[in-house]
Amino acid sequence: MSQDTIYSKKLPKVKPFEFNKNVAGVFDDMIHRSVPLYRETVKRQAQLAAAFYKEQTAIIDLGCSNGNFGMRLLGEMGRRPLRMVAVDNSGPMLEIYQSRLDNHPAGDQIELVEASLQDIPLETASVVVLNLTLQFLPVAERDALIARIHDALVPGGILLITEKVIHKEKVLSNLQQEFYWKFKGENGYSNLEISQKRDALENVLIPETVETHVERFSKAGFSKVDIWQKWFNFTSFICMKDADAKDIK
Repeated sequence: MSQDTIYSKKLPKVKPFEFNKNVAGVFDDMIHRSVPLYRETVKRQAQLAAAFYKEQTAIIDLGCSNGNFGMRLLGEMGRRPLRMVAVDNSGPMLEIYQSRLDNHPAGDQIELVEASLQDIPLETASVVVLNLTLQFLPVAERDALIARIHDALVPGGILLITEKVIHKEKVLSNLQQEFYWKFKGENGYSNLEISQKRDALENVLIPETVETHVERFSKAGFSKVDIWQKWFNFTSFICMKDADAKDIK
């Protein structure tokens, strides 16, 4: 795992953050040092996906990056057959993902697609995963994506989504941010790195409140929503599509 030193030196100009080749090369170090409970999140999501997966449907990972969820899911599925589609708009991320699949005996069960999430058609799915991805989309386009995900899910299917959030109360939002910076410092990031990364993400990563997310899920048709994990300003939701009456036994 290459160490993330992208923002370790003072830059003359901090460019907007993007998932380019440099970021892809240090992504695992970056994500583990920047996202609290990342391993736990991916592990439990993979277990949930394996439990809810239905044959003749797909698991769709939107914003799959270098494939940490998909690789974990292959381990959870064991010998069970799987149909999974993993989508990302970053070619460098997908190149790394493909190399990982090429070295896995069940790697051909995951199809990689380079596309923007707003444009790709969604096939019938029993599980959709959206990890730290919605926050990078324009706010005006988020409702439509969640609605399309709901429509693509079969009855009883689930959406697993993790997002960085803000609190509607400023004092609590500031507290969350303070402890997040503390977390990054404890993981070896300097004040300069934290500051420059924050500048790079300005107007690129736009977080919303938990209430805004829940309202969006409800508007899309999800009537069963739960927060199964939360660490200050990082929140993991599970949203379930109601089963049709004929499917309830």
